[in-house]
Amino acid sequence: MKRLTTLLIAMAMVLSLAACTPSSPEETESSNTPTPSTAATEATDDMVTAATEITLWTYPIGNWGTQDTVDALMADFEAATGIKVTVEYLNYTDGDDKVNTAIEAGAAPDLIMEGPERLVANWGDKGLMVDLSDLLDDTDIAEINAAALTACYSTDGACYEYPVVMTAHCMAINKTVFEAAGAMGYLNEETHTWNSVEDFVAAIQAVYEYTGSTVGAIYCGGQGGDQGTRALVNNLCGGTFTNAEHTAYTWDSAENIEALELLLSMDGIDFDASIVGGDEIQLFYNGTLKVAFCWNIAQQLDPNTAGTGAGMTGTGDEILFMAFPSDDTPQLCGGIWGFGIFDNGDDAKIEAAKTFIKYMCDSEATADAVTAANYFAVRDTAEGTDLSGIWADNEIMNEYNVLMPMLGDYYQVTSGWAEARTAWWNMLQAVGSGTDVTAAVADYAAQANAAAAG
Repeated sequence: MKRLTTLLIAMAMVLSLAACTPSSPEETESSNTPTPSTAATEATDDMVTAATEITLWTYPIGNWGTQDTVDALMADFEAATGIKVTVEYLNYTDGDDKVNTAIEAGAAPDLIMEGPERLVANWGDKGLMVDLSDLLDDTDIAEINAAALTACYSTDGACYEYPVVMTAHCMAINKTVFEAAGAMGYLNEETHTWNSVEDFVAAIQAVYEYTGSTVGAIYCGGQGGDQGTRALVNNLCGGTFTNAEHTAYTWDSAENIEALELLLSMDGIDFDASIVGGDEIQLFYNGTLKVAFCWNIAQQLDPNTAGTGAGMTGTGDEILFMAFPSDDTPQLCGGIWGFGIFDNGDDAKIEAAKTFIKYMCDSEATADAVTAANYFAVRDTAEGTDLSGIWADNEIMNEYNVLMPMLGDYYQVTSGWAEARTAWWNMLQAVGSGTDVTAAVADYAAQANAAAAG
């Protein structure tokens, strides 16, 4: 908290002094301006006086998409700093369009909350974001999860996002139905992993024979929830989505082709071009599907906003979250969320936005920012405040921690990401409609790599 406290004190002194400065247009700083104390001067030598009003646009990251929760957080921030934050709430249907339109109109928000695939690989790489490297000292770098922090840096070495929360995306099964089908022996309930890929296939077959209907869907009506289908395919046979350097897409490998052919061959698994991840969740929730490949802690905590309870379907069946099937340690796609600052050319607002970031991500207030997101803190300590026990009283969150060591590479920062996502679900549609797997994979991976190459 030391750095934040110093910053706030210095800001208050500067603003106070500014109030005493002559205000007519003709008058500028001169000998008539009161001289600040030595301490204040040292604290503000390399600072710009912060603005008192800034804007934040946020995607629906847990309750950061809920006005009552965010209003409370903003009120606390304003009380602590004197800076008022006006918030606009985005969704994933047209949020990107709204942001891009605002950018084109020269009206981008001061702050934005989302993940590195947007803040770093998109707007950051386009030169639209402020480098936040100056907010990260050696202590911060040591405290923040290394994988999460690495994802926030661009290839040019700039940090375009300050992370605050993370999670591991996973899949889920209808445990009640799996028990009735005699399929629970194919998995380890304690570790939330499958015994093997072969056992995953056997479990799906058992549930299919028991129910006589589709067990799980490879949804591909669009990009929504595509982290689930990517992780499923990559884990089944040990494939990857990109290379380690994040310069090329590698889903045209023999391992991924083998995985797609396996899914095509399975009774109970259907490729469905009419739905996306959100639709799949609802079909799983209402009992139509018995597994969901689009899942994370947010769904596990409360899959039904009408409220049958955490970890329960709408029909009262028990939900068990699971890692994706793999013959090795599963590699789960991660979700990382934090804040970035658009470079709108206003140094005062940039300074205020940096104050906001340090307050939410590295202060005594960070615990509230994390719990609002319903995810896990990217660090165990923030300026001496212990964050490791945030979810101590939440049994589900504590249990979900078993998945966090399985977080894989955050490859969403690869160039051409937007085009690659489109190519991926179009490829799944082609495979599902009968196109030769090898040909479809080669075609659409080539499209993605063409985008990556620029």
